[in-house]
Amino acid sequence: MAVCYDKLFHLMIDRHITNAQLITKAGFSANILTRLKKNEYVSLESIEKLCCAMECSVDDILEFQENVNDNR
Repeated sequence: MAVCYDKLFHLMIDRHITNAQLITKAGFSANILTRLKKNEYVSLESIEKLCCAMECSVDDILEFQENVNDNR
């Protein structure tokens, strides 16, 4: 399973929030935003900051997707 943050970026567009605004509002580094864009691992603490900043739940910003190369 992989995590996909496409929902977050759609929500940002809907709410007219820029990358810089999100970084400032959530209080994390630009590196975290880069990791989100690449669907890489982000700590639960960062997810919590995102949810607080965006005033939403976890389901609103991420979803789990099955890996194509996952042979389980």
